[in-house]
Amino acid sequence: MRYLMKQKFFSLGGTFYIKNEQAEDVFQVDGKAFSFGHQLTFRDMSGNELAFIKQKVFSWGHTYEIYRDEQLFAVVKKELFSFFKQVFTIDVPGPDDLVAEGDFWSLEFTFSRSGRVVAVASKQFFSWTDTYGVDIENGEDDVLILASAVVIDMVLAASHQHKF
Repeated sequence: MRYLMKQKFFSLGGTFYIKNEQAEDVFQVDGKAFSFGHQLTFRDMSGNELAFIKQKVFSWGHTYEIYRDEQLFAVVKKELFSFFKQVFTIDVPGPDDLVAEGDFWSLEFTFSRSGRVVAVASKQFFSWTDTYGVDIENGEDDVLILASAVVIDMVLAASHQHKF
């Protein structure tokens, strides 16, 4: 399945939508203004909460937790020491962890599990519009991968802001 994510992650308390291949809104992500660390709610278009994303404020490096049904479901963490590329681990219960690896310029990320690519998030075709195309293999957890892509973009946007 292919999705389009338009970046609006840092508008305080703002909402943005994730579209499917037919350009229909299928998910919405609501940011919480005035929270301690980033907090986002990932919903379907009926308003049902599918995931809650929370920044782990007192941790070494960039760490975010993804909750489902108020239970910790995944932890997304940026690897501190990776040369010439960006690396994130997405730790889920059991053996199904994901690794997201991207180029230095953050234009493309591959999500893999046990060495097999299960999704690709690419900004290359949309490089001037701050939009990602996210292609996810059938049978994968779309919400987990899209929520992880949101986290990765937030972390990279924050690190780019501090460089200038």
